Amino acid sequence: MPDMYVSVPYDVDDADGLNNKPVNSKPVAGTIPRGGHPAYDIPDTPDGYEKSKAELKNPLEATEENLENGKAMYTIYCTSCHGKKGDGKGHLAVTEKFLGIPSYADRDINSGTIYHVIMHGKNLMGSHSSQLTYKERWQIAHYVEKLRSDLVK
Repeated sequence: MPDMYVSVPYDVDDADGLNNKPVNSKPVAGTIPRGGHPAYDIPDTPDGYEKSKAELKNPLEATEENLENGKAMYTIYCTSCHGKKGDGKGHLAVTEKFLGIPSYADRDINSGTIYHVIMHGKNLMGSHSSQLTYKERWQIAHYVEKLRSDLVK
């Protein structure tokens, strides 16, 4: 059973498909994935970051419920690096496991860039798109904007 040790990689989307039979594993154009939200198609590039800053708007209202859940998700996924206040003084930064984590007050960010960074990551921060739902990402964006405004005061 050598295939059990060295598996044969197949690219089912190439010209030959799988076993010389074409396979269309890509979603049909115009379809919306489960959850009802379109795919995020802004690329992980400097131009993509600028596009998210200029064009991406938070579709959720900044209600108490959204801010409360944004805070809960931020506490789980973000405080260890970014700190409770968003000042870049989370446990991993203070113990010097990661250096150079910025304060939100020092960054020209908005909800679009926050969402973009959650989706793609930036510098040492990896993507958190698989850990958070569409709605949770936007709730965190609201909460980070609130933290930033508190720091800038």
